[in-house]
Amino acid sequence: MRTDAPFRPGARYWFWAMAIPTLDDEQVRTWTRRQKDLWWLENVYRGSMPQLTLRSALTGFVLGGLLTATNLYVGAKTGWTLGVGLTSVILAFSMFKVMTRFGVKDMTILENNAMQSIATAAGYMTSPLVAGFTAYMWIENRPVPWLHMTAFLVVLSVLGVLVAFPMKRRFINDEQQPFPEGRACGVVLDTLYSSQAAVGLFKAKALAVAAAVGGGLTFISGEASMQLIQERLLRLKKAWHLPHNLDAWYYWLVEKGWAPIPRLGGVDVRQLGLSPSLDLAMIGAGGLMGIRTATSMLIGMLVNFVVVVPVMISMGEIAPRSGSLADGTAIFGRAYILNTWALWWGISIMVVASLVSLFSKPQVFIDAFSGLFRKKQDQDEDVLRHIELPLWISWVGVPVVGAIGVWMAHEWFGVSWAFGAMALPLILVLTLIAASSTALTGITPTGSLSKIPQFLFGALDPKHPPTNLMTGVMCVEVAGNASNLLMDIKPGYMLGGKPRHQAIGHIIGIIAGALAATPLFYVLFLSGYKPGENMQAAMAPDGGAFTFPGAMQWKGVSDLVTSIFGEGTGTLLTKSIVVSMILAAIAGMAMELARIFTKNRFPLSPLAIGLGVVVPPDSTLAMFAGALFFWLMQRRYGKATESRGFKLWVDTQEPICAGLIAGAALIGITDILIKVFVLS
Repeated sequence: MRTDAPFRPGARYWFWAMAIPTLDDEQVRTWTRRQKDLWWLENVYRGSMPQLTLRSALTGFVLGGLLTATNLYVGAKTGWTLGVGLTSVILAFSMFKVMTRFGVKDMTILENNAMQSIATAAGYMTSPLVAGFTAYMWIENRPVPWLHMTAFLVVLSVLGVLVAFPMKRRFINDEQQPFPEGRACGVVLDTLYSSQAAVGLFKAKALAVAAAVGGGLTFISGEASMQLIQERLLRLKKAWHLPHNLDAWYYWLVEKGWAPIPRLGGVDVRQLGLSPSLDLAMIGAGGLMGIRTATSMLIGMLVNFVVVVPVMISMGEIAPRSGSLADGTAIFGRAYILNTWALWWGISIMVVASLVSLFSKPQVFIDAFSGLFRKKQDQDEDVLRHIELPLWISWVGVPVVGAIGVWMAHEWFGVSWAFGAMALPLILVLTLIAASSTALTGITPTGSLSKIPQFLFGALDPKHPPTNLMTGVMCVEVAGNASNLLMDIKPGYMLGGKPRHQAIGHIIGIIAGALAATPLFYVLFLSGYKPGENMQAAMAPDGGAFTFPGAMQWKGVSDLVTSIFGEGTGTLLTKSIVVSMILAAIAGMAMELARIFTKNRFPLSPLAIGLGVVVPPDSTLAMFAGALFFWLMQRRYGKATESRGFKLWVDTQEPICAGLIAGAALIGITDILIKVFVLS
């Protein structure tokens, strides 16, 4: 998932940042916060420049809604949610550059920054939808009313804003923490609106071309779109579409009797999900992911579906859903194999690795809480009080909005008042930890942190799974939203923006994301659901495009907690599953410790290996292909900084990947909407 993935901006960004005034290390260490605030007010603040204007708000609202749709699409496929800040900055910059030719006044740098705050806040709203909320609906086997889901998300996100702003004065104003992804966004903005504007225009063109390629190929492979055009509009008897699976030609030979069906463990490999597909959104995601993560996912997929699962099938540990293996009528399916056996070792390696990673950094915990006990400096009045969000809003708002969230969790999701109230102080603790990690590394470890409330409240209330799921959603959504807001505030601080405007912008983005993501979630994933059906099978059918790896992890942890503490049915974990979990836990711990002790030089990621078990093999293969391509381009052109290859494939890697994702995802969503609203 994106929030557990480090941002890799590339060294070139830091050279561009020289025009932005900054304090040196000695000043950061020795100056008081009041001195730093005065310096910022005199040297950086651009109070007279337009920032949160109507057009910046509307642009952010629209772009945020569109990019939320792409995040929902990618998140439901891979469990990742991708950052949209830089993409929205480049899109807005290029849009207004084009419109200036028709007499429209160009955006200011602070208007673009306010716009990206809105768009980014909207993009973050998809994470709980494709993870905790989906897991809740699977376990309860009923949909959550869209109004309840929207309101709960908005309340938790607003709580994140209220929690974040007191921390802003410490992490950003006083300690001047880097917030790497936010810093990179500030540097890119400074570049676009200074002498390097041509760089931004080139990247915008690359993004547009990549989106056209991704969208074009997805369009001609879209079954519903082609059916609408060829059968409904052109009156053809039968519609053709580009085959989604790259091995379709081989199985055409199989149908003709000219080639054998490839099997593993006596099972058709298609039943194991081993069929590569042309998915440009996943190729783009792999390019952003990086070669180490993509290779680790590939290893996890191969170990599971090529080695372990066929062995378990041949040993009888994984029984077929129907039919007999002996007479060749056995029916398995990737989702069935995952849910009945393979999911458990995949979750085990991820949980252990993420917790080892989290607790191996005691300095993060020390730094998170050290500011709470530090002697207060500067008793003089706050020199930024006229532009900062007043602290009294947080002191009043946190308990009020928190109480509303507890009420919603109780009334709508069955979480007891006591456990809901207990979640509030835990939210503050986890937010401090998450913000400290985001400040230093750009990584918001929500995946790791979510395990803490799930195990804690699962142990306290083991026979009621919604307790661990929804308290987990509460904690992670607030911690993640607060940390990501601080990341968004960083470029505004660097460029002299008004913090109060960014707070308002973030609220606008929350509303935009909720209004865009929640209805689209229902249309894409719940439109075909009929009461009484198995909801997990309906939302994530075997062989379907969307498998919700994030939700599988949340549900898996919830089932595990219930099995351990709640005296489950006894049929959940067989002996072979327990053995696989123990071995996976040991391997996850060993690999994560190796990564830590080698200072991140260990070539594999146990988290990604576990993710490779959960994500469909065709998506894993596509992501590996994207990561491999850009890794080869980096090897080929990385040192030739003046070459066209460097300019296109290295310096413009992120816009190309973002364009592929946006184009393929938006056209893919359109194909689903045509199927739901037109053809049906």
